[in-house]
Amino acid sequence: MVEFDFGGRHAVVAGAGGGMGEAIALTLLESGAAVTAIDVKERPASLASFGDRLTYEQGDLTNEAFVLEAIGSAGKARGGIDYLANVAGVLWFGRDKSVLEMDLDVWDQVFSINLKSFAHTARAVVPFMRSSGRGGAMVHFSTIQWYRGDPAPQDAYQASKAGVCALSKSLAMQLAAERIRSNAICPGMALTPLQARWDTEEKRQAVANYAPLGRIGTPQDMANAALFLLSDAASYITGIELAVDGGLLMRM
Repeated sequence: MVEFDFGGRHAVVAGAGGGMGEAIALTLLESGAAVTAIDVKERPASLASFGDRLTYEQGDLTNEAFVLEAIGSAGKARGGIDYLANVAGVLWFGRDKSVLEMDLDVWDQVFSINLKSFAHTARAVVPFMRSSGRGGAMVHFSTIQWYRGDPAPQDAYQASKAGVCALSKSLAMQLAAERIRSNAICPGMALTPLQARWDTEEKRQAVANYAPLGRIGTPQDMANAALFLLSDAASYITGIELAVDGGLLMRM
């Protein structure tokens, strides 16, 4: 784990109930931050031992009223918000396919979770970042898949994740003068609960062999990148998309 000092700071992590979001919340806590973690799933056991530095809100991130209440209460209780990590997302194999044939209700659901929920959290967090006078930083999770087409498409997933990068860049430009930074992370192949299809060692090895660095990414790889972009070490970085993919884009 890369070591950062987030002591005295408050972060909101949306999508903290597992995978990359859980790793980011845990790493922020281990680095001294207070964390408000939000997810529709129950609190992971890994986040159970941080006392009053952790607030866990279980609820639906597509529900704007819930998000505004959860983040608003946390921001007031902790005297502000310094960071936002938007990590929520779904990858629905079988249901999410070509836009030419998929159920457009599924399209709408994927966009609501993967993109609109990010709008909800940004709208709730930015007023606290503005009022503090010290700025803040956001990181939003996309995917390298939006850079290309796919013969086995998941069009709602890819299109919504492209929207994440566009939203992040737009927020970066709007808020730069207020010292509020916004960046996106585009993971490549990462071993998270979303990738249950890699259910044998043989499959995992085949995936690892395809990456130039020879391994599958981990949630901790993504957490390290996220903490760097949130940290003061990245204070001159805004409006970028950072691929964390083991070199996979070089194969595209």
